[in-house]
Amino acid sequence: MATLIDNAKRARQLARAIASDLTLYHEAKILEGIANDTLFDVMSEEIEEGRELFKSRVKPEIYELNIYDRAIVDVLVKSKGHVKSKIW
Repeated sequence: MATLIDNAKRARQLARAIASDLTLYHEAKILEGIANDTLFDVMSEEIEEGRELFKSRVKPEIYELNIYDRAIVDVLVKSKGHVKSKIW
């Protein structure tokens, strides 16, 4: 078994990589979710799958820092600020 990540910087890199993969493989769903203000509903399964992967790779004290959630907002939401939506 691989050593768990115990460094916040490495954990942020992992979280952003997972979020980037979600964007890469589910772009249409993300755009639809932002446009209709249903992003977290339409992407709930994928986001939770990513969360479980992240949790399995980091130490519990690192997981508790909400690094994954911040990466989801930064990568899935903030990077799509150009999408027409009633949420902004």
